[in-house]
Amino acid sequence: MADLIFGRQPVLEALKAGQPIEKIMVQHGTHGSAIDSICKLAKQNGIPVTQPSKDRFRELSQEKNTQGVIALAGAKAYAELEDILAVAQSRNEPAFILILDEIEDPQNLGALIRTAECAGTHGVVIPKHHAATVNDTVMKTSAGAAAHIAIARVPNIVHALEDLKRSGTWIIGADMDAKGLYHQADFKGPVGIVIGNEGKGLRRLVKENCDFLVSIPLFGKLQSLNASVAGGLMLYEVAKQRHAAER
Repeated sequence: MADLIFGRQPVLEALKAGQPIEKIMVQHGTHGSAIDSICKLAKQNGIPVTQPSKDRFRELSQEKNTQGVIALAGAKAYAELEDILAVAQSRNEPAFILILDEIEDPQNLGALIRTAECAGTHGVVIPKHHAATVNDTVMKTSAGAAAHIAIARVPNIVHALEDLKRSGTWIIGADMDAKGLYHQADFKGPVGIVIGNEGKGLRRLVKENCDFLVSIPLFGKLQSLNASVAGGLMLYEVAKQRHAAER
């Protein structure tokens, strides 16, 4: 069965990224520049646009905020690790990969994917088990970024880390107990940034397979950051160092 994509920006980004879409449904009376762009791209790509009855649209919306548009799309086509490395090679850049260890909240996953795309990563790695998948909530939270970035869904994160290390990628994990600070690490070479589960952090074997562990300093009473915030700080430290090196 096809997945549903809700919302103007996620549907528009899915169209721009060439994600397979079977049909787009626009609620009767819905207007705006984003709707016009959606209809134009749909027409260019031979995708039918319909206006279902009010009851049918309500049934499909599942009480979500659709902004008047729903797309029926095929499931997210996951990439392989080799595909992500190939993206880096095609850009003539050292690998820059986000690796997520059992992120369970779809909104956190969507936010991390959005930040990863904005920071210029070459791809995201997620596990097949005990973790959120790229569903409509992730697509919407990522503002459509999930349609633009390679995402590998692997059976075993530890094995994926080993494969990346064999490719010459340094694996750096975020861990609140690490002595080294994240902004003191050298991120200019090929790196994989590992962010752990919202509550448990990095699993033991994942920690042991990181080349380095770094922490983010905290100055308040709480002992940890939200996973998507921690990931954002780490990713933009990599981006900052690399772009500073270019100047």
